[in-house]
Amino acid sequence: MRKLQFIFMALAVLCFAVPVFAADGGSTAISLVPIGAGLGMGLAAGLCGLGQGRAVGSAVEALARNPGARAGIFTFLVLGLALIESLTLFTLVIVFAKM
Repeated sequence: MRKLQFIFMALAVLCFAVPVFAADGGSTAISLVPIGAGLGMGLAAGLCGLGQGRAVGSAVEALARNPGARAGIFTFLVLGLALIESLTLFTLVIVFAKM
């Protein structure tokens, strides 16, 4: 209950802090693009890191079970890691395009 109270208190403070952003001469429009871009990039990088960790963990487990299949596992591991990393790079391109 204490944690929920803290979350609601933090949200209330953030909602009332909106007039701080109005220092640009009376314009009420706030550009949330940089905040969204930063959150999106952080989320993409974090989740791609988790995906890569799971892929490598599964490949190591597969190698431990069947060491003779090393070449095939390694090929698909490198291909999978490249595709996972490309998702982060696509997000980075979108962030730069929006900013």
